[in-house]
Amino acid sequence: MMRIGILGFGFMGKMHFNHYQEHPGATIVAVCDAAIDSIKNADSEAGNLEGADKPIDLSEVELYSDFGDMLASAKLDAVSITLPTFIHEKFTCQALEAGVHVLCEKPMGLTVAECDRMLSSAKSSEKILQIGHCIRFWPEYAKTKAIIDSGEYGKLIALSMRRLAATPTWSHDNWLMSEQRSGGVALDLHIHDTDFVQYLLGAPKAVSCYGSHASSGILAHLSTSYVYDDDVLVTAEGGWMMKPGFGFEMSFNAVLENATIVFDINRDPAFKICPAEGDPITPEYDQTDAYRAQIDYFIHSINGEKQDEVVTVESSRRAVQIIEAELKSIETGAPVALA
Repeated sequence: MMRIGILGFGFMGKMHFNHYQEHPGATIVAVCDAAIDSIKNADSEAGNLEGADKPIDLSEVELYSDFGDMLASAKLDAVSITLPTFIHEKFTCQALEAGVHVLCEKPMGLTVAECDRMLSSAKSSEKILQIGHCIRFWPEYAKTKAIIDSGEYGKLIALSMRRLAATPTWSHDNWLMSEQRSGGVALDLHIHDTDFVQYLLGAPKAVSCYGSHASSGILAHLSTSYVYDDDVLVTAEGGWMMKPGFGFEMSFNAVLENATIVFDINRDPAFKICPAEGDPITPEYDQTDAYRAQIDYFIHSINGEKQDEVVTVESSRRAVQIIEAELKSIETGAPVALA
């Protein structure tokens, strides 16, 4: 049985906790958070998606306020790091250097330089480092990639993606609204779609991005065009200044030669294929929860089990690199090439 620890017990920490608890090959033995009271009050955080709101029993879990103490005492095989982005590097490297496998929430780091140091620690420790790019495991996104890769409906002509949210004021100490700590809307929210674009099509040649800023000066909304050698048109829009009544939108339209694939969590049905002939259909697909699927992938990787490659630490670094190029494009008002 794999011994798992969780570092950071806000919304995502509880999400990971619940899915590990359901895994037959893992057991949560320790939880660490700087604020012990927030650990004991398991209903203190909110978020955009369901999954962290199940009852949590910590009666048989060791609680720590110091990560070094947890690493020294809990005899962990692996740890989920669900902390604010600006401390991903510090604690990921500490865990890897202690000989513990790491599943770290996205984004990998605030900068490519941070990602490089994390990647170096993973290589030198020879431990698994996985970044939590859950959209690669999201059932409808995974099915769409499989359909496009198969060529069943012909070539991809255009892809448009949207991820829009109300202002995330629910995070502890409001860290999400600090670009110095979260990376802001580009690194925390929009990176989901940026990463899926590169997962589907590889790294773009260049990006052209435009953004709008709130009165406080922070980036509030952005729209990116990803440039590829062929004539496929790929765009993604992200923003987190929608008003409270708006809720949350996660959607895409994939235009192929012989069909359009549609996904929007606010529609019913949320996922459908509109073929060139005949009525729209919702295809059969594996609907395993994305967070459970990424934890399964992490545990299989640790065990050395054969599986299709979904996420790598190198591609997670590249997602941050593409976001850096997008932000530079906003700043300069010009396209930015990627090396």
